[in-house]
Amino acid sequence: MTTQTAPPASAAPADDAPRADRPARRTPSGTLVRTLAGVALVALLACLPLLAIHVPGVLPGPTYTPGALQMMALCWLIGALALSYHLLFGVAGLLSFGHALYFAAGVYGLAIVLDTTEIPLLPAAALVLVGGIVLAHVVGAISLRVTGISFAMVTLAFAQAGNVLVRRNPGGATGGEEGLALATGNVPDAFVGVLNTRNLYWLALAVLVGVYLVVLWVERSRAGHVAAATRENEMRVRVIGGRPYLVKLLVFVLAATLATVVGMAYLLLQSGAVPRATSADFTLTLLVMVVLGGVGSRWGAIVGGVLYTILDQRLGTLAGSATVADLPAVLRVPLSEPLFLLGTLFILVVMFLPGGIAGAASRLAARRRPREDREGARERLEEVA
Repeated sequence: MTTQTAPPASAAPADDAPRADRPARRTPSGTLVRTLAGVALVALLACLPLLAIHVPGVLPGPTYTPGALQMMALCWLIGALALSYHLLFGVAGLLSFGHALYFAAGVYGLAIVLDTTEIPLLPAAALVLVGGIVLAHVVGAISLRVTGISFAMVTLAFAQAGNVLVRRNPGGATGGEEGLALATGNVPDAFVGVLNTRNLYWLALAVLVGVYLVVLWVERSRAGHVAAATRENEMRVRVIGGRPYLVKLLVFVLAATLATVVGMAYLLLQSGAVPRATSADFTLTLLVMVVLGGVGSRWGAIVGGVLYTILDQRLGTLAGSATVADLPAVLRVPLSEPLFLLGTLFILVVMFLPGGIAGAASRLAARRRPREDREGARERLEEVA
């Protein structure tokens, strides 16, 4: 008489987990094609400062000009920041209203260190990074004691405390409402001045690629799978012996660390820090970017951040143009308010594209795939006949 042993408890989630948590099965050739396509895209973006491509209505000039490079670099940094929020919200399901706090820690932390000390750029950046990690550990350890909307409110409280601290300008360190200019004494000449905008562009692109690789590594790691499982059913993870609190804390700290790195690069690009970087509104903007691109999609978060940044920059220019000023009041009033237009776009995406841009692209690809399969089968039948 044979007996059947039950499968170990640790194997149960693999069979019962929702399809959304299961990694897609990709063939080696398909993965290779995607990797080569990604490398080619990064190489093309790296060559843009050497080309004279003009995109009317999107870029203020050809791609080699400082204005266009500044705007594209800002797009890459905001895309990287949205990607770090995707790690927090899209992977772990943590709705935070205080993610801007760690971005501001990078911006203001590096600005203060460079302004008050003689430490060179790289050691100063390392010091600020350690400070950002410590801050994330403290805030995360406290905030993750609660869940849901309570977690969001606790993170909001910490972010508001940081915003008040910056605006109060303790000891003249933060510059208050006027912000804090970048002290260039210890910054390499390659990152200072309009003529070196090309180098800042490449730095921003490198930050985006680095953040993407870290997020990809986390998502495909065991901790990323546990975080995704915790997002779906935390009680089940506890039952099988998982430690959801530690995994969520790890993802929280990693996302905050990436935001700190982006903040330091943002300081070099913008040559200064402003109080808006510490506001809760900025975190809500990141949430809009992630939803616009598609929750749960890496490239969707990047596209959402880039698209939002372009619209934010260009709609402001459009609002002050003579063309809008000459329109009738019924058109001039809404077109002169960029935030109104961005809000309207967000509402339309939520209503008609519930999965964001990435979800719409996935549905379109799914519709085309059966059609291509049918056409391929028909061609094979004709060949046999």
